[in-house]
Amino acid sequence: LETTLSALPREVPGVDIVEWLIIDDGSKDRTVEVAKAHGVDHVVSLPRNQGLAKAFMAGLEASLTAGADIIVNTDADNQYCADCIPDLIRPILEAKAEMVVGARPIEQIEHFSFSKKLLQRLGSWTVRLASSTDIPDAPSGFRAISKEAARKLNVFNNYTYTLETIIQAGQKNISVTWVPIRTNESLRPSRLVKSILSYVRRSVFTILRIFVVYNPFRFFMFIGTVLFTLGTLIGARFLWYFFSGQGGGHVQSLILASILIGIGFQTIMVAFIADLLSVNRRLLEELQYKSRDGGTDKD
Repeated sequence: LETTLSALPREVPGVDIVEWLIIDDGSKDRTVEVAKAHGVDHVVSLPRNQGLAKAFMAGLEASLTAGADIIVNTDADNQYCADCIPDLIRPILEAKAEMVVGARPIEQIEHFSFSKKLLQRLGSWTVRLASSTDIPDAPSGFRAISKEAARKLNVFNNYTYTLETIIQAGQKNISVTWVPIRTNESLRPSRLVKSILSYVRRSVFTILRIFVVYNPFRFFMFIGTVLFTLGTLIGARFLWYFFSGQGGGHVQSLILASILIGIGFQTIMVAFIADLLSVNRRLLEELQYKSRDGGTDKD
């Protein structure tokens, strides 16, 4: 943390006031003590470690309350080069984007294993597909967010915010872009990626959950249609044998077809119900968006 704070700028071109905010996630690494020693303006303390996503949202809420116009998020492990902050916020200052993600040179990072590089590429490709955005390094936590974009964001997953916020941005028509950044040498192993299998499982669950939340109709309708169609085809196969006088030996096909058609029909009904429920979610998000305008603009 000391190294990260020492590298942060107090002046950024195009910005009148630069303030620092850190999240004390309840860990015993002297976060508050170090923050005060380095003149941090705001400290948000959580009673216990609630995960990276909760810490991110706490920082986002605190920044909005403090009246921030642009929020820059970075990690305490000094992974990202603070000298890249002016480049990171430039698209927002020029009104070209509302969220900017710093894309790391993944292939050039020596301490990234082959499997981690592969997962980074796979995760980014999946997020691009799910969000209709073109972000080459979706897992990057180095990003700048405008006030308007921050007011629209929510994170439901407790694991990480990086994938979910980009997919949300795509779903909520928040303009997103990326800029190339530099990275520093690793000071400690990642606390988020404890194992490759765990990372893959959590990432897949996060993406599926976001699909269900933001595209419930398409998600359930696709599954329901596939099951219903498969059941219909198997049922047609049974009818073919039945009218050919060989139906007695293919009763299993009839049973399987009935099950698939039944489950498919029910899933399609769930799609319509989920779509109606999503209307309520959008109304609640609109209320939250308006309630987040509590911060005062800095002159």
